[in-house]
Amino acid sequence: MARKTEPTGRGLIRAGIGGWTFEPWRGVFYPEGLAHAKELHYASRQLATIEINGTYYRTQKPSTFASWAKDTPPDFVFSLKGPRYATNRRVLAEAGESVTRFVDSGIAELGEKLGPLLWQFAPTKKFDEHDFGAFLDLLPKKAAGCPLKHAVEVRHASFCTAEFVSLARKKSVAIVFADHATYPAIADVTSDFVYARLQTGKDSIPTAYKPADLNQWSERAKIWASGGTPDDLPIMDPSHKLSRTSRDVFIYFIHEGKVRAPAAAMAFQKRVAPTGKS
Repeated sequence: MARKTEPTGRGLIRAGIGGWTFEPWRGVFYPEGLAHAKELHYASRQLATIEINGTYYRTQKPSTFASWAKDTPPDFVFSLKGPRYATNRRVLAEAGESVTRFVDSGIAELGEKLGPLLWQFAPTKKFDEHDFGAFLDLLPKKAAGCPLKHAVEVRHASFCTAEFVSLARKKSVAIVFADHATYPAIADVTSDFVYARLQTGKDSIPTAYKPADLNQWSERAKIWASGGTPDDLPIMDPSHKLSRTSRDVFIYFIHEGKVRAPAAAMAFQKRVAPTGKS
């Protein structure tokens, strides 16, 4: 994943959406009459990043990753969701084959456009330090010579412990911050990048989130990018002294308010310019 830092000492802040194929976006986000085959080309020139959900459900071909890379501008980045076959299992330590199959499926064809790999766990999956640590040990640092970054989205309250945060930090894996009605919110920084999924937007609001809320999230993103931690978000391990180092930040507007998610990402991106793409 390409590393960019602004003169301000902040990492690059990227805002985006989940996927690019969604019928209700046609005529709202996408211009009327735009060919479906042109939607990625268009979306990648309005947004800084897209989180791919399709890799969660099925294996993609190397040629597919190569075509995505070719269809997007030089400064664009994808994040890829790891396959459900790796994360939706009773014993995570046994996920090695699924992890390897995904990493070797051609993701390196994205080159510098390959951003974090997102590993999402079921809301019923509880924290087991030994088993979860064994899973993190399965995550490779490279794919065909391309450096890899990993993020984990846990959705059970048992993960709200200093032990889990310490484990993620030891493995240099980012914990996804979830703005969600029921999933746990863990804002501890455990890697050299930050990954947040904002999931409480509403389609009744033109930008999914109210302007004041977008302002608040943009300020939080700037703090993360400057190496800090927002003081208004929950921390599980307050005793840890965070190194003040600039970090890249990935913010995705997804789940609720999906029709307005592209507008939210674009409005957010303007608020964090010039650090991000505007």
